[in-house]
Amino acid sequence: MSNRRFFLKSGLAAAVVAGLSPVLPSFAEENSIPATTGKGPKLRFAIASDGHYGQPGTEYKLHHENIVKWLNASHEQNPLNFVIINGDLVHDRPELLKEVKKDYYDRLKVPFYAVPGNHDHADTPLWKSVFGYEDNFSFEKNGVGFVLANTSDTKGAYLCPNNDFLKQELDKFKDLKTVFVVLHIPPHFWVPESPFVECPDTIKLLHSYANVKAVFHGHDHSLDAVFYTDKLPHFFDAHIGGNWGTAYKGYRIVEVDENDKIKTYQVNASQSPLLNETKF
Repeated sequence: MSNRRFFLKSGLAAAVVAGLSPVLPSFAEENSIPATTGKGPKLRFAIASDGHYGQPGTEYKLHHENIVKWLNASHEQNPLNFVIINGDLVHDRPELLKEVKKDYYDRLKVPFYAVPGNHDHADTPLWKSVFGYEDNFSFEKNGVGFVLANTSDTKGAYLCPNNDFLKQELDKFKDLKTVFVVLHIPPHFWVPESPFVECPDTIKLLHSYANVKAVFHGHDHSLDAVFYTDKLPHFFDAHIGGNWGTAYKGYRIVEVDENDKIKTYQVNASQSPLLNETKF
């Protein structure tokens, strides 16, 4: 990842986001954890991505110690129902999936779910052997549906999700008021030079379900905000590790209240004050 590419992606992302008006006022983005007031939400979870465990030249063990510490601290301050790790758990070494699960994510004080990214290089049998569920799966918690779909393969290709699977699971949740979809690689690109794919059939499918309230993505470590396809928000959450991206490491919190109003905000967990650094 060149500095030029990082500069272009970060600067253009900021410009695009700055020009967006909030379509869903129930969503909010903040840089700090808000104080807990009144009755808690019916569902509160964290989503993080791109740990790249095993990437040469990075402090990947420290990065994972930190994310476990940060998420457990967040849970102690304001309870989480679970955590989602949205892809690239490891860096091109699928044999490390068992290690990163056992040594780090199993230490979380809440359950966690994981979906593959393009650097995990795992097939369905391997993913199920490590995590206990397939690389395409869904679940329901407290009346909210979640559909998590693979967007890559064992060679790390950028792929559209399996739309037959998405439709099947979204049909199961058609009577729920709120459904979230989790895809490591976005089905649309908003920023020039972004390493995404275009999946118009996926976008059309997601738009056809009024109860799909948001889609969550990883993959681009330099993005930590919201983009839209029509009125559907797509949220990014920066990165846990790796050797490029936002100056800070962090994750996203999502809350759903008893009236199915949704709030989400990005957490600058590493508290890095460095912004918009450019080297040339």
